Amino acid sequence: MAADHADILIPPECLTMIRTGALVAISTSGGKDSQAMTVLLSRIVPRDRLLAIHAPLAEVEWPGTVEHIRSTLPPGIPLILAPVASGKTLLARVAERGKWPDPARRWCTSDFKSGPIERELRRYLKANPRFGGRIVSAMGMRAQESPARVRKTPWKPNERNSRAGRTWFDWLPIFNLSEREVFRVIRNAGQPPHPAYAMGMSRLSCVFCIMASRGAARAAARLQPALYRRYADLERRIGHTLSPSGIPLPELTGISVPPRDSLDAAPLL
Repeated sequence: MAADHADILIPPECLTMIRTGALVAISTSGGKDSQAMTVLLSRIVPRDRLLAIHAPLAEVEWPGTVEHIRSTLPPGIPLILAPVASGKTLLARVAERGKWPDPARRWCTSDFKSGPIERELRRYLKANPRFGGRIVSAMGMRAQESPARVRKTPWKPNERNSRAGRTWFDWLPIFNLSEREVFRVIRNAGQPPHPAYAMGMSRLSCVFCIMASRGAARAAARLQPALYRRYADLERRIGHTLSPSGIPLPELTGISVPPRDSLDAAPLL
């Protein structure tokens, strides 16, 4: 096994699924972890059994994300998109609820990422009977990222989706990789990471995230000022802050956002 494969976790049951023709679906955000995971899995899983899937997040996603995913996908791996079924944006849902998600209630992830991705994978599996209803759903979570992720199980059956003739496992193949190793895999593949990393971001998903550090929020505000104003205006409108700390974005970032003039007709959403 090549050096870049050394820390991929391949449990025996997973190896059996791969060898016997199961679909391996790569959930990709366009970020460094899913990009490195895609590179590595494309070397150990036949391309005709691989599928990349992305949940587009419209205006709250970093510009060029889908294009970056397409440009870095190894040849032969199809990409499907999993938009939210309602067509509503994250900001519209926040306005309806009157609250942002928080670490204990991360409905943004379930409603806008995992839910739509699982829906499309079920459809794809049904439309492609050659996989025999068997799927390995690969995600790029790493233990190093947070105390919560250290406690995750890298290989487990997905009982909620294992029904109606489906056998579904969730897999974290790069669970043990460090950030340095992730960037090394991307570099050795001759690919660039998403441009947002070179502009000071440490993570890639929503431009503004409830989990972001003060420094990341500040960098995002400078890079995406129009979107930053929409977030700050929405905070002010609903009386609830994006940051679980309760600190409004202008105070958190140190970048002021004057209240809109009452005659300003620009919509919040």
